[in-house]
Amino acid sequence: MSEPSTTIPLQTPSLLHEPNSHTLTLSSCPTPIRAPTQHLLSVHTTALCAGELLWAEIATHNPSSIPGFDVAGTILTSASGSSFKPGDEVYGLTSFSRPGNARGVTVAESKELARAPKNRSWEERASVPLSALTAWQALFLHGGLAIPGEKEKNSGKRVLVTAAAGGVGAWAVQLAKLAGAEVVGTCGTGNVEFVKRLGADDVVDYRRTGLREWVKGGKERKVDVVVDCVGGKTLEEAWVCGAEGGIIISVVMPAEKVRPREGVAEGVRTAWFIVEPNGEQLGQITRLIEEGSVKPVVDSVWGIDEFEKAFEKLNGGHARGKVVLKVQ
Repeated sequence: MSEPSTTIPLQTPSLLHEPNSHTLTLSSCPTPIRAPTQHLLSVHTTALCAGELLWAEIATHNPSSIPGFDVAGTILTSASGSSFKPGDEVYGLTSFSRPGNARGVTVAESKELARAPKNRSWEERASVPLSALTAWQALFLHGGLAIPGEKEKNSGKRVLVTAAAGGVGAWAVQLAKLAGAEVVGTCGTGNVEFVKRLGADDVVDYRRTGLREWVKGGKERKVDVVVDCVGGKTLEEAWVCGAEGGIIISVVMPAEKVRPREGVAEGVRTAWFIVEPNGEQLGQITRLIEEGSVKPVVDSVWGIDEFEKAFEKLNGGHARGKVVLKVQ
């Protein structure tokens, strides 16, 4: 069956991004037309990320006209030959080369989607794909850790996560711990206990102790993998935390730009990447969520008509987990 089970509206509310001024307006826009390889989705929720209005411009030289690359919704019309059918509840990360999902109806490729976790709300579902996939790819594709099902291979490995209470950081802490690594997280004073509950073995309160000072506590504090979610000065200090042969992965900026002249161990290397949609990886994350091994972290939920407040919260720089927009 490939036909929609409900009537598809001709127009839906959409959050439009003006690429020159980077301002946003809520308007009624025509429902997108899907390609044969795409699904048409009724969007229930999407999640936002700081700085995302520039991401597509950086990645593709094509500023997105609609923000929100996370999507959680119900399939209206499915692609021919797909295992997803109308009525299926799905979630995913859609390509940065297309408009995002802060709109009533959107399009998505099968490879971008996974079945949504049954034991989570629409708001929690939307908070997962981009952040969880970024953490997954940082740790298991670029960081050299074995996936959680092979945790014995990670025995003795240490991972440092900066901004451990944020969207990506919270997932990096949970996944690294689940994979059998020893985890150190950085955060502000008010989030120390929260990051410990996520699974961090040690937490560095950056308001009290810098990473350069912390790592002087002994060679045993050196780490094999750094997942940096901050950039700048924090990333520069994270360099000196890398053990010999370790890797510094930043999801914010190329780490080489802030490599310090002194204090870096022999053989420390770097990786910088842009997260890629991957329904197969997201399916593995779904299973972990349904098992209760990991959990989504939602900072706050806003109606699509409250987008200004949502971005204000987001750009404040201290969101715990993800800021979510409820579309319909």
